[in-house]
Amino acid sequence: MTSAVDHWYLARLGSRGDVPAFIWGGGAMTYADLFKATVSWLNRLKQQGIAASDRVVVLGDHSPSNFALLLALAIRKTVVVPLTHLPDEVLQTRCTMACANWLISGGGHGDVGDSDGAEKAAADTATIKPLDAPPPHQLQKQLSNADRAGLILFSSGSAGTPKTCLLDLDALLETTRVERKSFVTMAFLLFDHIGGINTMINMLGQGGTIVVPPDRTVATTAALIEAHGISLLPTSPTFLKMLLMSDAAARHDLSSLELITYGTEVMPETTLKALQEAFPDVRLKQTYGLSEIGIVPTRSKSAGSLWLEIGGSNVEYEVRDDILWLRAPTAMLGYLNAESPFDADGWLDTGDRVEVDGKYLRILGRDSELINIGGEKVHPSEVENVLLEAPNIVDATVIARANPVMGSVLTAMVRLQTDEDGRALKKRLGEYCRQRLEQHKVPMMFKISETPLHSQRFKKNRDVAS
Repeated sequence: MTSAVDHWYLARLGSRGDVPAFIWGGGAMTYADLFKATVSWLNRLKQQGIAASDRVVVLGDHSPSNFALLLALAIRKTVVVPLTHLPDEVLQTRCTMACANWLISGGGHGDVGDSDGAEKAAADTATIKPLDAPPPHQLQKQLSNADRAGLILFSSGSAGTPKTCLLDLDALLETTRVERKSFVTMAFLLFDHIGGINTMINMLGQGGTIVVPPDRTVATTAALIEAHGISLLPTSPTFLKMLLMSDAAARHDLSSLELITYGTEVMPETTLKALQEAFPDVRLKQTYGLSEIGIVPTRSKSAGSLWLEIGGSNVEYEVRDDILWLRAPTAMLGYLNAESPFDADGWLDTGDRVEVDGKYLRILGRDSELINIGGEKVHPSEVENVLLEAPNIVDATVIARANPVMGSVLTAMVRLQTDEDGRALKKRLGEYCRQRLEQHKVPMMFKISETPLHSQRFKKNRDVAS
């Protein structure tokens, strides 16, 4: 096993001295202290007997200590299972699905009021509990035999049991080996999300600063950007739409922003155009990633374009029958609870439908979301983009409803900026769509929603509209 002082990533953290690594809960932690916190965790894990081949749940959120713990577990060559706080029954199920035999909690949650000293002492005060676990999965044994650290993430499937993805954590750490520009970055994407893990690994590997929010509201985000000079905001199109609809930019100085990255769902053209107008000096970049493959290198055709290049760092892509396939060194080993989605040559079917223009791709959305209307295929995002262009529409979600004649018909759920008569709204939106869409793509029903049409992760949630 590689010793702490010899591990290249930890040595890099230690070389950065008093540069702030984390800002959270009114406190801060330097890289020198993050190094010490990781060494403290390594000592505690050794005392506890946690080592290679163990599967360890880390329960909490972004914080200096939880990152130090994650890195210490990687150095110990364990399989790490980051989870946010869940209902007891769900937590127990996830632990079993991951074959976890340890659970660590209380290692620093980034709560308001946490102090620097409390975080540094977290390795001594955290609760470490052994779990009754099923035997390790064959893929976990394979990783252990190769002396590699692992990472388990749960896919955010739209329905049913989530898939348990096993990734090579050492491979993810390697993506930051080449040093690049550093940023002051907000930890917007969650601790148990590939985007959240990627943000921490890459930003800290490059010597940047992670700002951990107490919540992810528009008001809090804008205030933190102003207070800490945040230069990179990684988020979702849904959140960016909410930011544009608010008065946050007028009430706060957001001029420190240099780069906004967006992913997790399809970006509406209207939102992207409005972002360009609102933030003309900020670079906008579309990202692409999956729990199964990691975050792959992308380059937007231009700030106002939804077309992007994918590739670099040994990442390859193919388009087969309009579906994107990827092959990458950061790809997972496989699912612990489902058949492998890879073909014999290691290509992953992403399930995302795309258009191709030379070397550029445009992501249209999940193929599984296509709706069959009288034999014609409709992608909800196409209809939603049109609805979002209509006056007074803040958000829109399109779903299918069963119909005895057509099989399915389209229903649009919309949120309004200001109140409007329902009957007049339905007539207005119907006419608006008929002028811009083929007949089979025009929703037959329009309903006003009083509740958000997105999940707590600021991703469009079609279940909300069902």
